[in-house]
Amino acid sequence: MKSVLIIGAGRGGTSLINIIQETKSLKIAAVIDKKDDAPGILLARRLHIPTDNNWTRWLHNDLDIIIETTGDDTVLNSILKQKNERTIVIPGSVAYIIYELFEEKEALLDELTLQMKNQELMMKHIRDGMIIVDRNGIVQFVNESATDIIGCPKEQFIGQHIKKIIKNSRLTNVLESHKKEINQKFVLENGKQIVTTRIPVINQENELIGAIAVFKDITEVIKLAEENTDLTEIKTMLEAIIMSSNEAISVVDENGNGLMINPAYTRITGLTEKDVIGKPATADISEGESMHFKVLQTKKTFRGVRMKVGPKRKDVVVNVAPVIVNGKVKGSVGVIHDVSEIKALTSELQRARQIIRNLQAKYTFDDIIGNSPQMKLALDQAKIGAKTPATVLLRGDSGTGKELFAHAIHNESDRKNNKFIRVNCAAIAESILESELFGYEEGAFSGAKHGGKKGLFEEANLGSIFLDEIGELSLSMQAKLLRVLQENEIVRVGGTKPISIDVRIIAATNVNLEKAIENHSFRKDLYYRLTRLPIYIPPLKERMEDLPLLVNHIILKINQDYGRNVRGISDDALHVLKQYDWPGNVRELENIIGRTMIYMDMNEEIIQREHIPNLEISQNGHSAAMLQTREARSLKEATEQFERDYIQMMYLKHGRNKTQTAKELNISIRNLYYKLEKYHLV
Repeated sequence: MKSVLIIGAGRGGTSLINIIQETKSLKIAAVIDKKDDAPGILLARRLHIPTDNNWTRWLHNDLDIIIETTGDDTVLNSILKQKNERTIVIPGSVAYIIYELFEEKEALLDELTLQMKNQELMMKHIRDGMIIVDRNGIVQFVNESATDIIGCPKEQFIGQHIKKIIKNSRLTNVLESHKKEINQKFVLENGKQIVTTRIPVINQENELIGAIAVFKDITEVIKLAEENTDLTEIKTMLEAIIMSSNEAISVVDENGNGLMINPAYTRITGLTEKDVIGKPATADISEGESMHFKVLQTKKTFRGVRMKVGPKRKDVVVNVAPVIVNGKVKGSVGVIHDVSEIKALTSELQRARQIIRNLQAKYTFDDIIGNSPQMKLALDQAKIGAKTPATVLLRGDSGTGKELFAHAIHNESDRKNNKFIRVNCAAIAESILESELFGYEEGAFSGAKHGGKKGLFEEANLGSIFLDEIGELSLSMQAKLLRVLQENEIVRVGGTKPISIDVRIIAATNVNLEKAIENHSFRKDLYYRLTRLPIYIPPLKERMEDLPLLVNHIILKINQDYGRNVRGISDDALHVLKQYDWPGNVRELENIIGRTMIYMDMNEEIIQREHIPNLEISQNGHSAAMLQTREARSLKEATEQFERDYIQMMYLKHGRNKTQTAKELNISIRNLYYKLEKYHLV
């Protein structure tokens, strides 16, 4: 039996406890969570499973599996570093997928079981005899009417070859010919004459999987034909069966006028007897051809016809057959199967899997902290914009949270279950940016993949694409982006055929676009397209009343990331922070608070003024230590060390604003990105 340690006792951890408890091959060693009242902790105690708030104490045990359900990458990385070599670690994302698929499987199985029970109940109680055999002629199903007509108990049918029960049965002929036989007379060994219809059962791959025979004692048929010369009398005799059926049934007379419906029909279509009875058979159809009229015209049976019925345009499959009395068509009977529920379940399953595979938008509006009037205005505008398909332009200084807004807008929109693609326009080299955004055809350039490649716009189809630092695009790329906005289509590199796309564009920039237009570095027509819904995100210095909220939020986050127990910040320390103008905005604030908490003693719970690093040095960046080169073995190493320190000094001086840093260093923004990555400064 495998020993399992569950870390995290929230909703996912609680569900995993229930799942593992039902298995015989797994045993829960302990359940770990920081909160003593977490739902999984309470459940574990009821089940007499050990609990703890520190997972490291359990690593010395002989654990086979550790399931991490907190979703915290820091916790996961710590577990991977400290675990035994033989211990398997399952990340929370994988555990969540297992849980979701398990829940989906159970729901779909319940739905399938219910439908099978309903179908079996209906087949058992119809007055016609019914026998189903597999492709080898072995009986798989027989209803009570069939056993009564043939005079043989059900136990002697199931698992036997049809020829052992009915020597001259033609079901084997149907299996060989793959052709149906309709309304054929047949004499049983007990002397009864029946009328039978034999139909081969073919699957979607056009493979034979069996055959079905539906038959009626001919004496009963003659009696019904003699005593019921019109469909009104037939309606009375069949009413009990029809009304109790879970399948929707409608009956029309020989003129195609509604004669009877059952409650299931009303439930599926939304139409009552007043809407249908005495009305033409087309009255219930919102899309498609009336199969009742087609049956009356052709005297043929039609099966598996898709159409939409009723005011709600229900998606259904219909089977319609003629009612023949004394060789004349007296009406038509239709059975309607509601496939909208199955379709909805399939769609939900596909949507869930799509979310698991592709959801990249991690934040919602709840993750954006701020009660200042400026921030409330930005949030209100973003929430309104999320409900429209309009292009959004997020404007604000570096570090103000433009990407958070982009995530939240996508997650609030009707595209939230589709892809969210993020692109930093300044971080991708100009030479490959076009092929990355728009894709390329096979042979478009040397090294192009066989068959070509989709671009990021195609990948984001039906979803959203976030174009960060859009002000850094070249004029030629601006022209191509304008085409996307105007025509909703792209052309791959090396291609000529336009490809239609449906993508919501969220752009962001900290560049003064109006000034860029004056300098002829940004297209005016693109500017007007992008600024249909501009949202200005205020810098931290313009919303200092939000500083306490932000600091407390950051403290909670870093407590979780680094296992600290800091409870808050003193008024003196907060006063120091308020005196600083925060050129790096929230990103810089998070850096300062994080650095402060890392250097605090483990027993200190309140950030004091003396804990705060020298913000003046952080602001002007003139710390001499940055310019001290370490011992170098060569001129190249000394040069690289000086370049690294100087770039870091300028980067901090401008509050990590890459555009301003690149301008002061007199290098391109892409060159700056390269050097920041090279020297691990980002």
